[in-house]
Amino acid sequence: MPISGFVKYLTVAASAVLLMGALPGAATAAPEPSTDPGAVAGTVAGEWQPPLSTRGRYVVDADGDRFRLKSANWDGAQGSWNGSGSTADPANHHAGQNSSGIPLGLDRAALPDLMADFRALGINSIRLSFSNEMIHTTTPVPDAAVAANPELRGRTPLQVFDAVVAALTGADFAVILNNHTNTSRWCCGIDGNERWNSSQTTQRWADDWVFMARRYAADPRVVGADLYNEVRRDTLNDPNWGRGDSNDWYAAAQLAGDRILTEADPDLLIVIEGINWTGLPVDGLPHGRPQLTPVRTLSHTLVASGKLVYSAHFYGYTGSRHSGATGIGETSDPRYQDLTREELFRTLHDEAFYVAEESGQHFTAPVWISEFGAGANETGAAARTWFGNITDYFADHDADFAYWPLVGWEGHDDWSLLRYAPDGRRSGLLDQADWRATGWHRLMSAPSATGPVAAPPVWRQLATDHGDHVASLRTRATGDWAPGASKAVCPDGLRLAGLGHTSGRGLCTDVTTGELRAPDGAHTVVTDERHVPQGGDWASGYTKLQCPAGQFLIGYAHRGGRTAAALCAPARTALGGSGRTVWFDRSDNRPAGARGGDFAAYDYKGQCADGEYAAGIAYTTRLGSNPGPAALLCRSVT
Repeated sequence: MPISGFVKYLTVAASAVLLMGALPGAATAAPEPSTDPGAVAGTVAGEWQPPLSTRGRYVVDADGDRFRLKSANWDGAQGSWNGSGSTADPANHHAGQNSSGIPLGLDRAALPDLMADFRALGINSIRLSFSNEMIHTTTPVPDAAVAANPELRGRTPLQVFDAVVAALTGADFAVILNNHTNTSRWCCGIDGNERWNSSQTTQRWADDWVFMARRYAADPRVVGADLYNEVRRDTLNDPNWGRGDSNDWYAAAQLAGDRILTEADPDLLIVIEGINWTGLPVDGLPHGRPQLTPVRTLSHTLVASGKLVYSAHFYGYTGSRHSGATGIGETSDPRYQDLTREELFRTLHDEAFYVAEESGQHFTAPVWISEFGAGANETGAAARTWFGNITDYFADHDADFAYWPLVGWEGHDDWSLLRYAPDGRRSGLLDQADWRATGWHRLMSAPSATGPVAAPPVWRQLATDHGDHVASLRTRATGDWAPGASKAVCPDGLRLAGLGHTSGRGLCTDVTTGELRAPDGAHTVVTDERHVPQGGDWASGYTKLQCPAGQFLIGYAHRGGRTAAALCAPARTALGGSGRTVWFDRSDNRPAGARGGDFAAYDYKGQCADGEYAAGIAYTTRLGSNPGPAALLCRSVT
């Protein structure tokens, strides 16, 4: 969100520096949905069927039709207090707007009127922010906070939130819940909301998500869970992507996403934002905005492979290495609005859109720019040019997006699309000359992919860097199949296609075959060579963990660096028997033009061809040799 709070962050960070001193080929690609040059981008009311899922770079509805997220952020329930002074004084709240911990505008406009105004903007979905504190607050909101909706008097913030969700979904909007803050305080500085676990435990955070997902599970138009907003550095510690410690955002998002899908609502999209900031924003010290760049080498594989959406935020006054501050703590790095059009477009691709635009990779997923925006009173040429450029990019790249913010008070927050006076009079993009209208209408009316989206082959990464990665619900239901070992199993519907030699990484796919596993859910744990037929030594001198006839690899296990077991599943159709040995203990061995991407970065890796299935793993325990997987037995599917 547009913030003044980061200036406070920079002041603290700069002070910390002064105090501490210098810190040290194959199948044909699936066809794209059609593009109608005369169509308004996206889906209008009554033309979509929940739940939503993903196919390649697209979000689709229950009929398999493209659903473009044309969204806006309705904020307030995440909190508006700036962190100093009385919470009762509006002057101590962002833009002088005391939200009372509920969505803004309920004191000024009735819910039906708000729904009509939202629809007039052309949006089809709402990113609805909340705080963990809101969930647990039992004090009713002040009557004045719901003056235009008197039926909400006497309700707690969560109960008001319930009513807002019901109004939105009743008006046919898709609702994506966004856990914006821990505490009901304006984001995004040193505010106790830097990470999902800044003011609470990861366990409590995930429990709250399960609670919220269950609360709205009966409402099919609540379609997504946006796990946390703008994960960033606190005074001393950076978040990270995959280190396995308490600051590991990759691991926390995986945990919460899988818990939501298994314990609360299997239909929800799981939205995972990249890392918003690391390092101290001081020239000469490392700092920057990673966004989605770490996804290229370490992506998420959830228990439902068609539910992952990645997200990122872009504002003109921030930059790839610029925090957005002016004055104290400002660095010499360029802001996004300082970039040329070509430089901006390249940066958007590199920091976010490559995830959607590079098809057939382990990381390929829809990318939702869940925040961007500019002020109606903005007069700076650079900011105005940036807004035109980024809306052009979104339009030309058929992007999913969410504008920040949707609702504000007249005379207070000029960034909002719609502003309401105390008597309910509306102003903003719909009612008066607004320089943003050109970019907004370009974005909303550009040609867009519509209609059925063919299901492309799926590629997903497995990672046992810091423990198990069992993404199969069928396998989970059978218990621990390799006690004491680190285990990885492909999501249901996918088979194992590749392995890393030392990294514990794997690659899963359904290319060529689609669902290959028999419906009974049976599996076989292989820990020795009993299934290697006489005369069938495909890796002489190596220990071979081979699947029984008619079965294929779906998982693997290791203890330390040593291969421990293979997990095989029966096929629903007859499998081919001819095969080949794919060695990868001394170099990469992947088919020419292999899809899936670099699923085991900085490691030798082996991969079966698209028309093959993996039927065995070979390894050695010879002194001086690495005991990780050294070869795969790849067999033709037919």
